[in-house]
Amino acid sequence: MPMSLERRLAERCREALRELKGFRKPRVEDIFQAGRIYIGPRDLYIENYIRRKPLSAFNPGALLRGGELHIFPRCIFEYYNYSSSIAHFTLDVGEVLEGGGEGPLRVELILWPRELWDSRGCEDARLYEGGGRLLLLYTGVGYMEVGGKKTFVQALAEFKGDWREVRRGYFTIIEAGEVYTPRSKDSAILTLKGSEASMLTRPTIRGMSFCWRCRADMDEMMMHTLEPVLAPEEWEAKTGWSTNALRLSGEEYLVGWHATSKRDLTYRNGLAVVDGEGSLLAVSDYLLEPRGLMEEYGDRPQTLFGCGLVSYKEYLIWIGGLGDCLIGIFMTELEEALERLRWLEG
Repeated sequence: MPMSLERRLAERCREALRELKGFRKPRVEDIFQAGRIYIGPRDLYIENYIRRKPLSAFNPGALLRGGELHIFPRCIFEYYNYSSSIAHFTLDVGEVLEGGGEGPLRVELILWPRELWDSRGCEDARLYEGGGRLLLLYTGVGYMEVGGKKTFVQALAEFKGDWREVRRGYFTIIEAGEVYTPRSKDSAILTLKGSEASMLTRPTIRGMSFCWRCRADMDEMMMHTLEPVLAPEEWEAKTGWSTNALRLSGEEYLVGWHATSKRDLTYRNGLAVVDGEGSLLAVSDYLLEPRGLMEEYGDRPQTLFGCGLVSYKEYLIWIGGLGDCLIGIFMTELEEALERLRWLEG
């Protein structure tokens, strides 16, 4: 009897857990020492919703257009259902490099729960702009059927240039005519030609969560040709992609990843370089971790979760969430970050 698609993917997970290890060491070299900026809920003013101040704003995606840095935080306004929406505001990137601009920041909600499968929240944006399309990947938290168990799916919303939503949906996996919808999140688009994309993604298969690559049809929202890329090391509980993919040159893309420690569940972050198909070319040890009261404390302590990655002039700017309650902006020189990468042998 042929194996089910879920079972085949689980076999790939187990093989990856045996073979995709030893790339990294449990070492932290925090290179984002200067210019750490914090943006809290009180710094935001929501213009298009009756609740003007969120209780929490964190895990922001990012997009750079010229000198304008667009930031897309996950906002929570009440804790009864912990329901999330995604908002949008802009900063002058030059002011960010100098330590930040003046608040309050004027913010609009652009994505909120509408469907059964995202009825508990729209979380953790990753932006892609290219080929005349503006795409926002997010985690949809909800239910696959009424009365069912809460789950999360890798969702996609497409926008017009004025942040007007034109469609949304979620991805399924298809192989050999069989369709499977796992718990899935933390995806990024590498390349897009027509409707065919090369992507990074993180499905959870029978409790195993780590970094994969795939091909995907963005119109049909179908993933296929999935292969593991980066697995947890012995001291880690899980890994995942953290950010959008930042093109360096040719077919090389810089992307952030995160891992949680088995010892203390701290979220730490590193960088990787992949090619246009998502194959791993280089990886760092940990380069960013929470430190100090503002970064270590929150609704989920010891959590630094980077979502947005941009480069401007000679700088790399990493925009992340802290403690599931506020936004952090971290900066370093791009060359210094690239020097910390360990290139894999071909």
